[in-house]
Parts: sequence; structure tokens; C-alpha cells
Amino acid sequence: MIPLLIAGHGTADAEGAAQFRQFVKRVAGHLEVPVAGGFIELSPPPLTEAVTGLVRDGARRLAAVPLMLVAAGHAKGDIPAALARERSRHPGLSTVYGRPIGPHPTVLALLRDRLAEAGAHAETTVLLVGRGSTDPDANAEVAKVARLLAETTDVAGVEYAFVSLAAPDTVAGLERCRLLGARHVVVLPYFLFTGVLPRRVAQHAESFAQAQPGVRVGVADVLGDCDALATLVVERYHEALAGDIRMNCDTCLYRVALPGHDHRVGAAQTPHDHPHDHVHPHPH
Repeated sequence: MIPLLIAGHGTADAEGAAQFRQFVKRVAGHLEVPVAGGFIELSPPPLTEAVTGLVRDGARRLAAVPLMLVAAGHAKGDIPAALARERSRHPGLSTVYGRPIGPHPTVLALLRDRLAEAGAHAETTVLLVGRGSTDPDANAEVAKVARLLAETTDVAGVEYAFVSLAAPDTVAGLERCRLLGARHVVVLPYFLFTGVLPRRVAQHAESFAQAQPGVRVGVADVLGDCDALATLVVERYHEALAGDIRMNCDTCLYRVALPGHDHRVGAAQTPHDHPHDHVHPHPH
């Protein structure tokens, strides 16, 4: 039996970290193999602790799935580098690496559910708000999800924005919706669990609504800990074991010289430091 290792980013929000840990338990209920989860930063347990536990229980091969909605720096570099570090820590250990969650039909269905729960209807404009990245490919994935939602959901339209690192931000996205004539907007956070950034999205939406009383603004919930998402992670696990990893590398800034990002082609990837990982302390 090859265990599943779920790799999360981590959050300074205690509730968000707890939701991740609870989700790992949910996934374990869908598989008859050991399942462990860990973070690359900010939250316990660190990824190295999860790997150590699986190895201690006899694992010699792991299938790792990055619990992330888009393939940005963490999924493309930090987690693979962290896995390489774990292989060096545990001689004889091998790993296979799955792909991020991505714009899967299951995710789109969950987003439509969250919109319905927030009261979206045919005359509602949706603002999908993603994490934001310095990786243009990752930001394009958010735009892709917005378009897929627009094509498959009975709403007036779907715009997109980012909470950090990329434009437009949440307020600018809401203003765009207003200028396009929207009178009812539902802000849809494109996040798995709650945390600092989803809460910030809600705060920005509330501030905009107070400043623009002519626009009714609601905020939908995050995707959350649910069976549908757990089933998708299990799908990614089986893909990894079968070698069926259909990554999108056509616009990956580490493989393709995109304008303004040429210097990142072939850049070395190093693992994240974790405050609880004393074996490899922060170099500074």
C-alpha cells in the first residue's frame, strides 16, 4: 500500500489550518492506505513531520498531491524541492508527484453551489477572487476558471480579481463590475479553506459595498472541507500512481521564456523553510 501525502501551503489563520487537518482525515476515510498531510510553511504539522510519520510506519514510496487550486511557485518548485529534501533525509524513500486540483468539473460544481448559497441568480454578476501570483500562468488559470463559470452558470457575467501580487485587486474588480452595470455582485473567493486572505477579500467587499450603496454585494463561502473535494484528491492520487500526470507546461515560466520573465527559465528550485524544521534552519 502506497501512502498518500497531502501537501498544503499553510496559513497563519488557526481555523484555516484546522480545516486542512480535518480535510486530511476526511480523505483518509476515502482510501484504504495511510494518509498524512503537512504544510510547507506557517502552520503545523510541517511536511517533514508528515513524511517522517509515514516512513516510521514502514512507507518506502509515497504519492504526494499538492492541495492547491493553481500551479504556481509552491506547486511547481517548493513542494518538489521539499520532497527531494525528504528523500535525502530518508535513504531508500521514493516519491511520485501528482498535479494540483485545477479547474476540474468538481471544483466548478462546488463554486456554483457556493454561488447558489450566497443568493446568486440570473441577474447577478460574479467576481471570482484568486490568491494572486507573480507567475502569469497561475493567474491565467484564475481567468480560465472565471470564463468556465461564465459559460456554465446562469448568471449575468463573471469577472475576476486577485487579493495580492497581481492586478486587478478585489476593489478594482468590484468597480469594474459596477461600471459594467452590475447592481448585484457576489464575490466568490477561489480558496479551498478559510484564512487570512479569504477574510481580507470579505473585508474589501464590505468596504466597497459601504462606499457604493447602489450596488448590493454579497460574499460566497470558500470551497471548504467536503466529500466532493476529497474524492477529487483521491483521483489525483491515483493519477500520480499511474503516471497519468497531464501538466500544462506550454506557458510555465520555468520552461518558456515569457516576456518580462525570461530570467526565470530553468531557475533553481529550493524548498521552503519551516519555523518548526530545525534540521534545516533558515539561512539568514
